[in-house]
Amino acid sequence: MMTSMLLLGLAALVYGAIYFVVSRLIFRPLRYPGGKWHTQEELGAQDVWLRTSDGLRLHAWFLEAPGSRLVTMYLKGNGANLTNRPGHLREITAAGSSVLILDYRGYGKSEGRPTERGLYRDAEAGYDHLIGMGYEPGQIVVLGESLGSAVAVDLVCRRPCAGLTLECPFTSLSAMAGTIVPLAGRLFASGYNTRHKIAAVHAPLLIIHGDRDRTVPHAMGRALFEAANEPKSFWTVEGATHVDLVQVAGPLYRARLQAFYE
Repeated sequence: MMTSMLLLGLAALVYGAIYFVVSRLIFRPLRYPGGKWHTQEELGAQDVWLRTSDGLRLHAWFLEAPGSRLVTMYLKGNGANLTNRPGHLREITAAGSSVLILDYRGYGKSEGRPTERGLYRDAEAGYDHLIGMGYEPGQIVVLGESLGSAVAVDLVCRRPCAGLTLECPFTSLSAMAGTIVPLAGRLFASGYNTRHKIAAVHAPLLIIHGDRDRTVPHAMGRALFEAANEPKSFWTVEGATHVDLVQVAGPLYRARLQAFYE
């Protein structure tokens, strides 16, 4: 009896440890005032407030690229908040597109608590705001980074756009959990099944992935690319990890975006 209780207790501890590790994959928000808010003035970003279909108020920034007919909706990864991507924002606008970057619910100044379905609603709110600004679907490029890649694919399955760019994308949350806790990890995570959803995407696709990414393996980006429809292209940034694509790629990053926008 004592042995059985010890085994049950050990199993519970193992389950709890695995669940904690896997849960850390999903959301790591940084609430205001945490973040690099001084970059707003440096970037010339305008505050934007969005309302989701379930009534939450979200915060976003809009950066205008003068003379551009395109706008990129930037769906960021799972960490920090919108203030920690100044390099991306500068390069997107320099490549010829205005950009809207939003903070998901529970991040930065946005209300609420992040959930998978909630993030999908947040992306819809951003898209609807751009339509309200006068942009046509054929002028909207959706860019998803890491966790945001899953949100971007879900959105583009349901809303038309000019193009889709994915940075360091993963195939599913279950597969990601399996890379951290082999075999058992898949039992503790589900959702964000990007590989399944991408079959419904027919917009031009660009996938960018670093070959030294230890967070989301480069092979996952390739697997997603293989499952996607044409037209599509894949760019491996040699020497880049999960967080330094722009820095490692240097001027080539802007050139790739310009080519994709054109």
